[in-house]
Amino acid sequence: MARVFLCVLDSVGCGGAPDAARYGDEGSNTVLHIAEACAAGRAEEGRNGLLKVPNLDALGLGAAIQLASGRTAPGLGAAPIGRWGAAEEISAGKDTQSGHWELAGVAVTRDWHYFPRTIPAFPDELMAELATRSGIPGTLANCHASGTEVLDQFGAEHIATGKPIVYTSADSVVQIAAHEVHFGLERLLDLCRIAAEIFHPLNVGRIIARPFVGEAPGALIRTANRRDFAIAPPDGTICDRVVAAGGAVHAVGKIGDIFAYKGITDVSKGRDDMALFDHVLGWCRRAEPGDLVFANFIEFDSLWGHRRDVSGYARALETFDVRLPELTGGLRSDDLLIITADHGNDPTWAGTDHTRERVPVLANGPGLEPAELGICGFGHVAEMIAAHLALPKGGY
Repeated sequence: MARVFLCVLDSVGCGGAPDAARYGDEGSNTVLHIAEACAAGRAEEGRNGLLKVPNLDALGLGAAIQLASGRTAPGLGAAPIGRWGAAEEISAGKDTQSGHWELAGVAVTRDWHYFPRTIPAFPDELMAELATRSGIPGTLANCHASGTEVLDQFGAEHIATGKPIVYTSADSVVQIAAHEVHFGLERLLDLCRIAAEIFHPLNVGRIIARPFVGEAPGALIRTANRRDFAIAPPDGTICDRVVAAGGAVHAVGKIGDIFAYKGITDVSKGRDDMALFDHVLGWCRRAEPGDLVFANFIEFDSLWGHRRDVSGYARALETFDVRLPELTGGLRSDDLLIITADHGNDPTWAGTDHTRERVPVLANGPGLEPAELGICGFGHVAEMIAAHLALPKGGY
């Protein structure tokens, strides 16, 4: 009767990655630095005092930070009631796709293609091909940029000219932003499909459609109709293995996009993380034995980490924590809940990119005895799932 719920708190890292210096991230520690800022009174917008995440801490969050980095986070020190540890990544980079694929049991052995920090960032010949094939009058930005800042900078010009906003980040991505009304959502999705045909052969991991609404800089808002066009993962992910065994994989949030819908049974999306949490609760009631509910909670990363908003990140952690007992309280006797992350995004760090960190691995379920898991690989998460669902062992 076993089921598994895998919740990825996007970018909720806990420091200590042994190769962080290679990425310029030595000393980064997302949750620790948020907790320290809260304790010092530097995260008081919309909240106050110590970081208040007692439910995550009870599952082992504070213990995972201590294990991963040797540091104690203020206000986090509960004796864990579940199994807890920290995972480190062997795939190169610190991007969403690599992190999720490796959590699912398949490490990325080939380097993704990344774009240089130049203006323009994209090759002229490829952008010309994109314009010719799609019929657009040209593009704007063509650089590394923050997704919200680029709307304020180029949104009005996009509306006036019809030129979509094209930008990238530290991930292997081409992001294309366009207005849902003035440009059209379906037209944007078609444009991204053409871009995928152009850029995927270079091993660019994802083309991301970033639709938005609004009429003036400062009031342009990205909608929930984001769509990722990703390169499909290799065979053998935990998603493939669950489906091959007759189970279903219920993807919540952007999981379907990340895995190019390979090994995915159905997809539930929502306007924000709390809507996604509602979907997870729904699957807690409806999922069948042998099923995997695989969820990504994106707003820690997209709204707060990249924007370097410590207060906002703290509020998001506290909001998730308040609702966590709804999920743990709904677990059946043979269920397993695993909470982890795909990389870090320390809001106290320089720049606006992800940070190379270890991530917490917090496992809980009725009757599961407390135990330290130690430092493991991202791929061991897939093997925990496989073992719980009585699937054959994989590569980890």
